[in-house]
Amino acid sequence: MNMQVDKKVAIMQPYFFPYVGYFQLINAVDTFIIYDNIKYTKKGWINRNRMLNHGSDAIFSLPLRKGSDALDVREREIASDFNESKLLNQLREAYRKAPYQEAVLKMIEGVLAGGERNLFVFVHKSIQGVCKFLKIPTQIVVSSTIDIDHSLQSQDKVLALCQAVRADTYINAIGGVELYSQDVFANAGIKLKFLRSRLVEYAQFDAPFVPWLSIIDLMMFNSVDEIHEQLSCGYDLI
Repeated sequence: MNMQVDKKVAIMQPYFFPYVGYFQLINAVDTFIIYDNIKYTKKGWINRNRMLNHGSDAIFSLPLRKGSDALDVREREIASDFNESKLLNQLREAYRKAPYQEAVLKMIEGVLAGGERNLFVFVHKSIQGVCKFLKIPTQIVVSSTIDIDHSLQSQDKVLALCQAVRADTYINAIGGVELYSQDVFANAGIKLKFLRSRLVEYAQFDAPFVPWLSIIDLMMFNSVDEIHEQLSCGYDLI
C-alpha cells in the first residue's frame, strides 16, 4: 500500500541574493514558486541587499532603468550602465579576507556573466546560483508558467497556485502571519505553516556580529556543510 506524502510548497517574490531565511524556506519545501508577474516595489529587496563592510552593514544594488510603477518585476530592466565588475570588486574588497571568498566570488561571477538586463531573469538566476552552490534540490517554478487566473490577488492567488501544483502544505515566511487564514486554507485541504528563522551568530572577522545580511555574507564565512545545518535546523515552523 502506497502512503501519500505531503507536497510542501512556498511562494515568494524574487529577491537579490536574499538572507538565509529565504533559502531556509526554499529548502523546507518540495516546490518553490517565484513570482515574476508581481508589481515591482521600491525600497524593497528585489534589486538590492546588505553586505558587511568594515564591521557595518552596507547596501549593494542593481541600478534600474526608469519605468512605470505599474510594471511587473518581469517588465523591469537593469540599467544599461550597470557594471558587473564594479559590483564584483565591491564584494571582493569587503570580503577579501573571508575564508570562503574565492569559491563564493566564483559563483557570483557566474551569476553576473552574460550581460542579462531583465530584472526578473537576473534575480532568478542569482537564486538558482545560490541553490546550486548550496546543493538545495528544491524545484523552482516561475509563477506565470502555472495555469491559474493571474488576476487573483493576495491569499486567493496563493491558494490558486497551491491548488494548481497540488500542494498539501503551504509554508510562508513568518511576516505573512496576518495575511493568511488557517480556516481558509484548511477548507481547501491545505495545511498552513509559517517559518521563523532563528538568529544564529557566526564569526565575521573580529567585529561584533551584524545579523540578517545577504546570504553572500553567510557563505563567505561558513562552509556548505555548516550552512546546511542552518538551512535544515535554524528555524521554527509554527
